[in-house]
Parts: sequence; structure tokens; C-alpha cells
Amino acid sequence: MSDRATLANAIRALTMDAVQIPNSGHPGAPMGMADIAEVLYNDFMKHNPTNPNWADRDRFIMSNGHGSMLPYSVLHLTGYDLGIDDLKAFRKLHSKTPGHPEYGYAPGIETTTGPLGQGISNAVGFALAEKVMAAQFNKEGHEIVDHNTYVFLGDGCLMEGISHETCSLAGSFGLGKLICFYDDNNISIDGNVDGWFVDDTPARFEAYNWHVQSIDGHDPEAIKKATEAAIAETDKPSIICCKTVIGKGAPNKGGGHHVHGEALGVDEIAATREHLGWNHEPFVIPDDIYAGWDAKEAGKAAESAWDEKFAAYKAAYPAEAAEFERRIAGDLPADWEAYAQGKIAEINEAAPTQATRISSKMALNAFAPVLPEFIGGSADLTPSNNTFVDTSVKINDNNGSSAMNFEGNYISYGVREFGMSAMMNGITLHGGLVPYGATFLMFSEYARNALRMAALMKIQSIFVYTHDSIGLGEDGPTHQAVEQIPTLRMIPNMAVWRTCDAVETAVSWKVAIERKTGPSTLIYSRQNLAHQERTVEQIANIAKGGYILIDTDGTPDVIVIATGSEVDLAVKAAAESDKKVRVVSMPSVDAFEAQSDEYKESVLPSTVTARIAVEAAIMDSWWKYVGTHGKVIGMTTFGESAPAPELFEHFGITTSNVLKAINEVT
Repeated sequence: MSDRATLANAIRALTMDAVQIPNSGHPGAPMGMADIAEVLYNDFMKHNPTNPNWADRDRFIMSNGHGSMLPYSVLHLTGYDLGIDDLKAFRKLHSKTPGHPEYGYAPGIETTTGPLGQGISNAVGFALAEKVMAAQFNKEGHEIVDHNTYVFLGDGCLMEGISHETCSLAGSFGLGKLICFYDDNNISIDGNVDGWFVDDTPARFEAYNWHVQSIDGHDPEAIKKATEAAIAETDKPSIICCKTVIGKGAPNKGGGHHVHGEALGVDEIAATREHLGWNHEPFVIPDDIYAGWDAKEAGKAAESAWDEKFAAYKAAYPAEAAEFERRIAGDLPADWEAYAQGKIAEINEAAPTQATRISSKMALNAFAPVLPEFIGGSADLTPSNNTFVDTSVKINDNNGSSAMNFEGNYISYGVREFGMSAMMNGITLHGGLVPYGATFLMFSEYARNALRMAALMKIQSIFVYTHDSIGLGEDGPTHQAVEQIPTLRMIPNMAVWRTCDAVETAVSWKVAIERKTGPSTLIYSRQNLAHQERTVEQIANIAKGGYILIDTDGTPDVIVIATGSEVDLAVKAAAESDKKVRVVSMPSVDAFEAQSDEYKESVLPSTVTARIAVEAAIMDSWWKYVGTHGKVIGMTTFGESAPAPELFEHFGITTSNVLKAINEVT
């Protein structure tokens, strides 16, 4: 079997050769962290290359995702379904090996990383999910959830503000199975970081309540001992500060900033081969080196041992085992559809006039009792967001105590909207839990990149946003959402719902709960909204995103399209108008666009060109529905500080203006 240095050099060789083909990539971090990866995977990682999705595997996250050739190389070497041709296709169209690790492309990639700081923040979510699942399912003598989350990260991850948000929370939670390796190489794209990053990183993490060690990142024995110590520390997350040389092995470019994000070049690759004593052609790995890395048999044995453990658990606790299997599979309860429809019918019967943020709590209280996988939270706005419901049990914030209750299902994230959202993505990716987290709609701006990542990864995170418009009132334009709704609708694969009453709100929750192929954004009002009367057919059509709420005999003279709090304005205008007015409620534009052409034509017939759209938001996106002959009533500026009724009057989002527009377009 090859020695450790030779095994690590396999990563270096594969990295420099793969990056050279497109002449694009980041060889520095993989070459610098190769020794750490070799020790971690060959001495500690519990994983099975033949079953990458085994429930109790350790998770590995490359937070400094520009170093993607490190996980790709390791996955190939250890025996995953990632062949040498896949490495040769690095950064090519539709390859399994894109320029940053992307979830769903290569087996063994746990999350998409690249925007720095989000990988470590996802990892905090992974580790928290492990802790919660263990508390909910493990029994004495039957620990079926017991795995670590390992993270590689760099200076850039630590500079990004999100790392402060989530690493602080990780220390508060005492996530002892979160173990991070910090690639302390002093280099970023602009050069030596001493001019702009002089933080005392060990002291920072000690202040966060982390277990901190500092080692030589090229000393395998030091790496091994530090990892053992980190695993032994069960009450605190661990960071191992590894002093490394970026691009180690490259004799002329190693240690400098050019190796961070540039291919080494043919001459430097030849010099590196000679320097390392790597006497093999590009992409040639000798059998003894493959043997030294191969994790297939060990992985099968580890999973087999877990299978035996789970079989014993299933015999002793059959109901819990069945629930565990359902949740890991991501399946809904067997009677979900009938149950949910019954609850929606009850809410319709109640016909409440209330803020949709209150209606959201009503829907959560209706659905949560049959969804133990729910794990909710808020970024320090729980009383305003109404996300703490009858079945909620706080994990943290227990009457001012630092004690944690990991059997709970509700997280007080503090004022950390971005961190909350990235952690939610990690919780989702871990499996077994469905997270929802809330803040004011305005503060979706802080969280935007994590929302985009959820949509990109096609994962089920549920983002709840209240105080949706100028209806927020006196807090003024700093807190009044204006452009947020249309820009959220612009994110590919993001489901966006803005509802007009309790029934639409309940349906929006049902759709979000069922949507496994992407995130959902649920947007609710602060102010009270009237209940709208509907038939059974209309209630069924809500899930289609847009439907006829008020209609007229024959072909309508005009169609008014509205969302959220503006639906009631449209309904009142239709009642007062002497024209034949159809009112279309469109709580979800993306859901409506996903319908058949026949359905969309039935709701918005092309023969009716007199159209109006009304929404208390920037109105540009509505022109595609109303056309050049139509009108849009909405916002063109920021809001003002005043009571909500005065603001709607001031900005002309009123029944009288809808009536005026009806007369102008017909």
C-alpha cells in the first residue's frame, strides 16, 4: 500500500491535470488541503461509495467550493460512480464535475457550494438536523442516527458575514459533531490576506464556544490527532486551524496567489510532477494507489453494521422505525391528501377576516399535528411572523437558559436572516426534516443568495415572509416591501405565493408541503383581509396559482387580476362597476404559468384585451398579462411612514382607482 504522501499526491495530480484541460479552475486549495483530505477519508469518514445516500453516513462539505477538484478527486479515488472521464470533463457542459460542487450532479456531493460562507452555514444545518433526528429517534442501546459533519473552509468563508451568523449559532447549540478544517494559507485572489484579514480566528471561535486547535496542515499525524480530539469533544463544534501552503507541490507557483484561481500551465505541471516524484502520465493512477484509497468494502461493512442496528431498532420500535423510513424517504403521511383537504374545508367554513400572517398560523396549526418532520423558526420575529404554533417546542431560547432541547422542533435563529436560510437548506439536504423559517419580507434581501441556492439545488425549504407591502404602515419605507415580490418571482424554480385570505393561505401551505422539487416563498400580510366566498371548484383551483374568483354572465368586458390584499379591492370594484367584470385572483404567478394553455386561456381569454392588474408592489412584471392596452395599479416608488389605510389612499391603490381603470380600458 502506498504511503500517505503518495496518496495525497494523487489528489494533487488529478487536480492539476483536470484544471489544465479547460485552462480554468482553482488548483491551489485542493493541492494545499490534500494531506488533510487523505487523513480524513482514510482514517475517519464513515461512508459507502456504493450507496452515497445511506442515511447514517458522515457528511462532507467543501465550503471553499472553488476547490471542487478535491472532492471530485476523492470521490473518484474512493470508489464512487465518478470515472476518470468525468474528471477529464471538469467544467464542461453537462458534466458531473462543474466548476464548483453542485448537488445532484456527482454522487457524494452533499450540497452546492461556491458562494463563500454558505457551505459552512449549510453544514451547521446538517449538524443541527443530525442532533434533532438523533433526539427524536434514538433509544437507549439503539443509536440509529450517529454521524459527523465534516467541513473544509478557507479564508473567504470566514470573511463572509454569514459565517459569523451561523458559526455563532453552532456554538450556542453545542454541535459537537460538526468538525471544520480551516485552510489557513494566507492567500486569496488579490494576494496575501494580511492586508485585509487580520482576525484572530482561533480567538474568534473560542468566543463562539467552539473547540479550537491549530496544527500543521501537512503533518498527517498532527491532522489525525487533532481529528481524534475533535471527535472526542462532544459538547462543542470544532475548528482545526490548519496552516497550509496553497498549491503545495508546485515548486514555482505554490504559496502564491496565482495558484488560487489559475491553471498551473504545462511547464509548472511538469515541474510539479518532478518535485513530487509523481512519475505517471496525466490521469493515470497506479493500482496500489487506488487500493490505498478504495473505500467500497469498508463502506459496505459500515452500512451493513448499521442495517443490523436498524433491524434491531425496527424489531423493538416498529412504529418509530416506520416513521424514520417515511421521513428519510421524504414521503407524506398516507392519508395526507384527505386530511389536508378536510382542514382547508374547515378553514373555509370558519371564514375568518384576519391578517394572512394569522391565517398562516391557522394553517400551520391545522397541518403540523400530522407532520412531525416540520422544524420551524424565525429570525427574531416569532410574535410577528406567527410561526410558533400549538405543536411547536423550542430547541433553544428556553426561558433565558442556554440549555437545549433537541427533541424540540422550533428554532430561535436570532437576527440572522441569511444564516437562518442557509441553515434551512442544510437541514433539508440532511433529510428527515422539513424546515420553515420566517422574517419580514423586506429582510428577504439579506437572505437572497441562500434562497437562490435552494432554488438552484431544487430542494424543499419553506421561506415565510410577513409584512408584505406598504400595508406594514408606520415603520415606513425601510421596512415596507416594494420590489421584493416581483424580484422573488424572477428566481428560477422558486414558488412564490401571495395570498388574499385564510383559504388561499392554507392552500399555499399545502402546496409548499407537497413541493419536493424546489423551495417555496409564502408571503403574508400584516393587516386584516376579508374572507372571499368560493365554490368547491374554486377552492380546488387555488392550487393552480390563478383562478376566476368573481365572474359574469357571458364574455367579460374587462378582467381584473389581483393578489394578496388587493384582491378585495378588485372584488369591491367589480361589485360597484356597471361593466361585466371578471376578477382573477393570482396568488402564485409561477403556479399559474405551469398550467396547461387551455386552463390559462379559460381564465384569461385572449379575446378579452381590456385588463387591469393590481398589486401593492412594483408593477413592471404585470404588463405581460394586461398588454399595451391594459393598466397596472401598483407602486413606482418606495413607501412612506403612515398608517396603512392612508398609504393605500396616498399611492392610489384603492377601489375607486380600480373602478376608474375599468372605465378607462373598456
